[in-house]
Amino acid sequence: MPELLTPATLYIAAAILLPFLPKGLLRQIVCVLVPFAGVAVFWSLPPGTYSSFNLMGLHVGLMQIDDLSRIFGLIFSIAAVLAAIYAWHVRDTIQQVAGLLYAGSAIGAVFAADLVSLFVFWEGTAIASVFLIWARRTEGAYAAGMRYLIVQISSGVVLMAGVILLYRETGSVAFGAMELGSLATWMIFIAFGVKCAFPLLHNWMHDAYPSATVSGTVILSVFTTKLAVYALLRGFPGTELLIYIGAAMALFPVFFALLENDLRRVLTYSLNSQLGFMVVGAGIGTPLAINGAVAHAICSILYQALLFMSIGAVLYRTGTARASALGGLYRTMPLTMFFCLLGGASISAFPLLSGFVSKSLILSASGYEEYFYVWLILLFASIGAFVHTGLRLPWLAFFGSDSGKRPKEAPAHMNLAMGLTALLCAGIGGFPAVLYGLLPNDVAYEPYTLSHIVTQLQLLAFVALGFAMCVRFGLLAKPERGILLDSDWIYRKFFFALTIGLYRLVNGTWKFSSRITLARLDRFIAAIYRTHGPQGPLARTWPTGSMVLWMAVLLGMTLVLAYI
Repeated sequence: MPELLTPATLYIAAAILLPFLPKGLLRQIVCVLVPFAGVAVFWSLPPGTYSSFNLMGLHVGLMQIDDLSRIFGLIFSIAAVLAAIYAWHVRDTIQQVAGLLYAGSAIGAVFAADLVSLFVFWEGTAIASVFLIWARRTEGAYAAGMRYLIVQISSGVVLMAGVILLYRETGSVAFGAMELGSLATWMIFIAFGVKCAFPLLHNWMHDAYPSATVSGTVILSVFTTKLAVYALLRGFPGTELLIYIGAAMALFPVFFALLENDLRRVLTYSLNSQLGFMVVGAGIGTPLAINGAVAHAICSILYQALLFMSIGAVLYRTGTARASALGGLYRTMPLTMFFCLLGGASISAFPLLSGFVSKSLILSASGYEEYFYVWLILLFASIGAFVHTGLRLPWLAFFGSDSGKRPKEAPAHMNLAMGLTALLCAGIGGFPAVLYGLLPNDVAYEPYTLSHIVTQLQLLAFVALGFAMCVRFGLLAKPERGILLDSDWIYRKFFFALTIGLYRLVNGTWKFSSRITLARLDRFIAAIYRTHGPQGPLARTWPTGSMVLWMAVLLGMTLVLAYI
């Protein structure tokens, strides 16, 4: 194998060559086939480090193969294929090139054997992905893209600073398990946390993802945050702080998702909540919990992509994703409705679907390790996911109040991508042993026990009944137009008000100081004018005798001073 033949180099090479190919079928085929070629590069390789070399005395490895990197590389490749099929209609060179570079950078980061390579691909995902936002070519998308880019680049800068400090401390840049015991590891941890959308570091996702293009949002939902989950699993497994961070992540987006009007923002809040499950699994750190975090990352990639695809198809056909402007679409978009319902059922952990076999791993791990309150929070978050994504979202988009819109069904290639993704969700749910066999730890676990199935079905049935009662008696909150603020209130409202206040304070102080200074200066100039002006005493013509007298006085004073 050539020294630098890695999945990432294949994606990068394809992205460089793509603009020289004629627009149309050939480009679409290349975008679909490149992920297959990438899998062929790494799938059959035994564990080890490949494509390694020395860079200014640093041991750099571009492809580290083990069970963890292999399964993330596989799911990223599958997602890249599905996204390429979904975006078959796209003829925009910027989106096609950015999609390849973005997927290639994410896969390159997954296989990075050292922190220097990780940093390069880490920043590559930030730079490539922002063009999927800007490709929408609206003023709002440009502003959201700039905010997104600032956050993502800042994450890379913090990561690089941490890597430099770690190298000074240890003399190594190997990417392995670390402990939060120094400034270096804390900086690396924070960099991972920014990309993973930790609480108060998360709003870039809700700001940027809904601002991207129809197909761009699907791609964005796959790579960035899941790459951060992978980094936490490799870099900080068993870090207890992650348990509580993950619990907070799983809980707080539920409330915003229940109020949000923009359905793509609802899905980003849902995605943020699901990330919390994975972070909890990484924090618990037992083999079962690690398996649960990996399995849930895989399942989440699929059902979140399916949900974003379905709402993206609605946006593509109707021109809006706002719940207040939708409703009644089941009449003309039945396939899209079905795929949305299936994605919602998957995220809600219905038996025989993917979410059921992945969430149960994390919930069981938290129970086994006696994190009772964390288990309750995750259970509540799971119920919330069923309400805001499994019930409310499809109700507002496809049922509910009739908007009068009668759009066509989604294009065939979108339905194909959604159908394949739905098939994977059902396949994993029906045959979990296939997924469990690919997980990094050899742990025996059976999700389909009678008690687990009955308990879950009872829970889902009561929640569904409660939702139906709210709809029947008009208790379901109607979506309202506008932007729902959470932590972005800090910079949209607080920092803005603070800036205006400081501006007014400085401006007022400057005006007051200028007024006082000018008034004093005017008085000073007037006094000088009165003394030295044409009518002033020093400007008059003095008599000769008076001049002689004053000269004598001055001479006398000089003699006295000289004598003294």
